[in-house]
Amino acid sequence: MVRGKTELKRIENATSRQVTFSKRRSGLLKKAFELSVLCDAEVALIVFSPKGKLYEFSSSSTHKTIERYQKNEKSLGRLNRKLNDQLTTEHLKEEAATMTRKLEFLEDSKRNLLGHGLEASTLDEIQQNLLFTEQIAQLKEEGKNLMKENADLRKRCEMLPFTLTTVPQEEKDPERQIMEVETELIIGLPETRKRSLLTLL
Repeated sequence: MVRGKTELKRIENATSRQVTFSKRRSGLLKKAFELSVLCDAEVALIVFSPKGKLYEFSSSSTHKTIERYQKNEKSLGRLNRKLNDQLTTEHLKEEAATMTRKLEFLEDSKRNLLGHGLEASTLDEIQQNLLFTEQIAQLKEEGKNLMKENADLRKRCEMLPFTLTTVPQEEKDPERQIMEVETELIIGLPETRKRSLLTLL
């Protein structure tokens, strides 16, 4: 019968938890002993129970193994710090070299734009530099013209008087002027209908 996987979580039942601790602690101590004998390894195992009881196993001496571990940890710490320092130094050197190359490229480009050091340049590079120079001069000229136009417009705006004029209602829309019309009011029947009624009577 195939055993299912045990879910790794804290056992809630206190009795079951104590039984599992005893079984697994014995198995762990046995494995540590086998490892030290079969492989001639220096093994130290320290286990504290939930109630604080100490269980330990050591192939030689627990204190000596702990001291050896601490010395080794210090050596590893120094080695790691040294490696980190070396990596940081190498990274900074690479960044400095990259920045130096970029600066050299920018300096060359600047010299070429100013017309210096064109002996080693190709014809396409020279034409491109000339084109860039013409475009820069053109943009500078356009900028000057725009600044001049802006200044002229400001002067004109300052010289214009600011007045408000009101237009009379009659002058705004001549077609809407009020016209006087004479009308007559007649009360009674029109004359033709009056005559016909008299003839009927």
